[in-house]
Amino acid sequence: MTSSLDPFAFWLTAPVFPHVEIARDAGFTAVVLDIEHGTFNLDDLDRVIPFCRALGMRVYAKVLGPLTEPIQQALDFGADAVIIPHIADVAHARDVTASAKYPPLGRRSYAGGRTVGYGPAPDNYASSENARTRCWPMIESREALADVEKIAMLPTVDGLFAGPTDLSMAAGNERYVFSDEDKADIARIATAAKAAGKPWVMPCWTAPERAFAKAHGVSTTVVGAQFYMVRAAFAALKDGLAAEGLV
Repeated sequence: MTSSLDPFAFWLTAPVFPHVEIARDAGFTAVVLDIEHGTFNLDDLDRVIPFCRALGMRVYAKVLGPLTEPIQQALDFGADAVIIPHIADVAHARDVTASAKYPPLGRRSYAGGRTVGYGPAPDNYASSENARTRCWPMIESREALADVEKIAMLPTVDGLFAGPTDLSMAAGNERYVFSDEDKADIARIATAAKAAGKPWVMPCWTAPERAFAKAHGVSTTVVGAQFYMVRAAFAALKDGLAAEGLV
């Protein structure tokens, strides 16, 4: 795998291996594992992550929460990046993201195993692993947005992951509708990432979102939520049967 980011990734909520293969065959080269809201347990992650990587796909793991253990587990299993939800202010971000990097940059604990090929670690292991893996705090709270410029500049942060739905709802909205206020929040995230010389990533479920993100220099767009696509396929099938007069 190269060091550049993939322009698109798809969203996986449950460890359904054929869905990964279908996405790969359709041309996707990166996947976001929604561990926070999905059905992944540790055994699943120990299988799904190397499976995806064996298919030549990058794995971006949205971990359970801003805690040391789930961050380290995803990286130890071989994830290329961790996406960390529920980040608050810059002090919180500094503390949490340290778990994603080995000393002296952070405080990630050494596990061995898959990341060293089940053998001894090479002399440059810590620095090379720090460079290979990415740490993307989610900007999805009003506290994180208020400190987004400072968060982007942290040495343990490799980029920003926009969480527009929770960010909008945290502002008191019933739901996210990609309003002008939402766009301003997203643009601030993009600007902070650009000022820090780092990428930013965003889930974009609609064409207007994708166009807006592209115009603001998004590095990776996450599309195609797993179960939404399955639902849409069944709905399209039912509509087709209705058009044929069969239902």
